[in-house]
Amino acid sequence: MSNPLWQPSQADIEATQLHALMCHISASYDVTLNDYASFHAWSVDHLETFWSVWWDESGVIAESKGDTVLERPDAMPGARWFPEARLNFAANLLRRRDDHPALLVTDERRRRKEISHAELYRLVAKLAHSLRQSGVTPGDRVAGFVPNSEHAVIAMLACASIGAVWSSCSPDFGFHGVLDRFGQIQPKVLITTDGYTWNGKPIDTHERLVQISEAIDSLNQVVIFSFLNDEPTTRGIDKAVVWDDYLNNEAEEVIFEPLPFDHPLYILYSSGTTGAPKCIVHSAGGTLLQHLKEHRLHTDINDQDVLFYYTTCGWMMWNWLVSGLACGATLVLYDGSPFSPDPDVLWRMAEREGITVFGTSAKYIAACEKEGLQPGRSFDLSRLRAILSTGSALTHESFDYVYREIGNNLLLASISGGTDIVSCFALGCPIRPVYRGQLQCRGLGMAVDVLDDHGQPLRGEKGELVCSRPFPSMPIGFWNDPDGERYRDAYFSTYPGIWAHGDYAEITPEDGLIIHGRSDAVLNPGGVRIGTAEIYRQVEKVDGVLESLCIGQEWGDDVRVVLFVRLREGTTLDESMRDEIRRTIRANTTPRHVPAKIIQVRDIPRTLSGKIVELAVRNVVHGRPVKNQDALANPEALELFDNLPELDD
Repeated sequence: MSNPLWQPSQADIEATQLHALMCHISASYDVTLNDYASFHAWSVDHLETFWSVWWDESGVIAESKGDTVLERPDAMPGARWFPEARLNFAANLLRRRDDHPALLVTDERRRRKEISHAELYRLVAKLAHSLRQSGVTPGDRVAGFVPNSEHAVIAMLACASIGAVWSSCSPDFGFHGVLDRFGQIQPKVLITTDGYTWNGKPIDTHERLVQISEAIDSLNQVVIFSFLNDEPTTRGIDKAVVWDDYLNNEAEEVIFEPLPFDHPLYILYSSGTTGAPKCIVHSAGGTLLQHLKEHRLHTDINDQDVLFYYTTCGWMMWNWLVSGLACGATLVLYDGSPFSPDPDVLWRMAEREGITVFGTSAKYIAACEKEGLQPGRSFDLSRLRAILSTGSALTHESFDYVYREIGNNLLLASISGGTDIVSCFALGCPIRPVYRGQLQCRGLGMAVDVLDDHGQPLRGEKGELVCSRPFPSMPIGFWNDPDGERYRDAYFSTYPGIWAHGDYAEITPEDGLIIHGRSDAVLNPGGVRIGTAEIYRQVEKVDGVLESLCIGQEWGDDVRVVLFVRLREGTTLDESMRDEIRRTIRANTTPRHVPAKIIQVRDIPRTLSGKIVELAVRNVVHGRPVKNQDALANPEALELFDNLPELDD
């Protein structure tokens, strides 16, 4: 075993909600749970008992729980959790109604607003009343084309209180990207904004709103709030009303509709870079129970915490963040570039707001290191106790950077799951050490494993990340997939009856997890499987390399590894740098990992949530079409990979 970078003290362990639950279960069920490994094993072996106990211990607010925990427990898919339960998601997030801050809202224009739990409840009451007046009923869809502001939180909670289904994307989506999503689900109401700011540049969305409102014929109301300008305009938009006018009513109480556990809450979307985005439907009860577990047990969040995640409303981490209200926590919402008006903006905000749990992407942490930022020396981060990272694999070097330059007494939790489950398969653990390059643990109540091509479990070897037993946050299904064929094909075609997530992973001797990249992006030179994350980690050690993207190019009867690099401004890829890249990769991996071609590009295409799109680049290189380029933040970057002469020899 390697040496840990961080180890919680015994006193810290015993103060956690996770430890308290272990003690409760040990005493109640005559079992010895003396560490996380034993607790995880018990939670998977006693799946129904674990989730039933967690329902009770987490204080789920419900009209009824029912006697049945899991119906058809051996069906994957097809299992039903708490089939007799009646609850309301919003009631659980609005349980706290005092004057303590619920939302701290800020943006790159340095505007700041504070909304208490009591005020949030009142605003939700008003919006829910107006939505009902607009004909919104349980099961109807309400769409949000919204920045990460209080309006999105209020709108989602108002929808959930009625039993309507909330679906959102950020205002940087183009017209076709929005239509590919909302056009499929036919929303009754659109909540939207007049524009947004990115990197200091104001971007007006009015013309897009006109197009969207004309293209989606199911809309009977468009509600526009001001975010860019002092006053939003409804010009040219049928059935449009201004937010402040829409909320101008006398409602003071929220009417919480009691609904089944598996009533739809959210529709989230796959990236849509390989076809029309899949509309993934998530349940209210499954999302609530899973997020309560991940927040309270895996992150130890309570009502004194200030929780931040750098996200947009088009990424599932927004949905994850908002659930922090169910713990009574204060949420920090930030909209804009994480490096505008300067590279320290988020760390300055962390000091000002007293953030205790700071969530971001692996790319952002790597960019902070490249910028030479030293947040722990530049700012008072004494309240900060945990950093969460997701979006891609966090490199070993980024682990070192966090403990060297941000804080040496932090829980650094690299987490992994996704839109598909609106939660995590692997994540943090406040009673376990942090090891360099590893996700700390597999989630409680999640039968997560790594399998080989024949479905056999692997330890210390790379394989397919799977979950072999049902879990509450499995999707209800896909929208417009009545027989479930597309849903089954997406997750259960590799191993029948087992969820295959599409990640290439490894369980470590410390019982942690390493994600080596997406399975569909795995390289296969000479029949040897290589995870792209293994290469990225080495390449980005090289001074001057900002980021990289790797594909397998079909070449002769085999596949050769091609590496594209984006370099620091003023840096040129010469033969000396190519040699350094090759030496670094060879010295720290294997000769098979060394790319046959290394090519400099000005930009690397990525999705709107910041993930690089290896498959799209691979398609361009092989002359295949890339569908739905509106799903990309910078689709013009794909042109840089078309007909490159270096790839012809």
